[in-house]
Amino acid sequence: MSKAPDKSAITSAASRWQPLAMDQQWPAKVFDVNCTACPRLAQFHEQNRVKFPDHFNGPVPPFGPADADLLIVGLAPGLHGANRSGRPFTGDFCGDLLYSTLHKFGFASKPVSTAVGDGLVLVNARVSNAVKCVPPENKPTPAEVKTCNGYIAHEFNAHPPRAVLALGLVGHQAVLKAMQLKQSAFKFGHAAEHDLGAFRLFDSYHVSRYNTQTGRLTTPMFEGVLDSISQYLKAKGQ
Repeated sequence: MSKAPDKSAITSAASRWQPLAMDQQWPAKVFDVNCTACPRLAQFHEQNRVKFPDHFNGPVPPFGPADADLLIVGLAPGLHGANRSGRPFTGDFCGDLLYSTLHKFGFASKPVSTAVGDGLVLVNARVSNAVKCVPPENKPTPAEVKTCNGYIAHEFNAHPPRAVLALGLVGHQAVLKAMQLKQSAFKFGHAAEHDLGAFRLFDSYHVSRYNTQTGRLTTPMFEGVLDSISQYLKAKGQ
């Protein structure tokens, strides 16, 4: 039988990093730095605090302004990326293509995200994840995605975007679930667009190392999606 996660240790570690990791404060329903709702993920954090004591090792908050017109939804923090840095898509390869492209289209002040406190500012864009905690082998279970979905749903309600970019199938499904829409009615596909009423959903393959190295996702492909989003927001009077 696995040992239950030590919530006091989780709270202590999160508090130690909170001033650095929180680019801004979020309502508890949108983000809870002390969340331990998923036992497997809380246990994984506890294990990683021993293995990687200099990592953030806690739920990773959204990054970007609360009133942004563009919300980007990824999968989950990477073990040595966001789980290390405390900022989504920061610290590993995944953020390279994302932030450089955001910068190219005017959504970021710099093309690189290196660490919390590096001076990077997102402009009218916010980055979040379907699951806020790093999962073993980068694979959250369906139950974990469901448990964490309430945070995305409250993020939509508290800070309604005009456009949402889903990075990968899990992000796409999380958005639909948060909006209480049927998955079968909105098929995922790279560069697909779906009018969800409250906002338009744009899909892209995930900016993972595997996808970019194998050519499944190229820089022009990803830039094409961001260009579509940019044009859409301009037409909406961004």
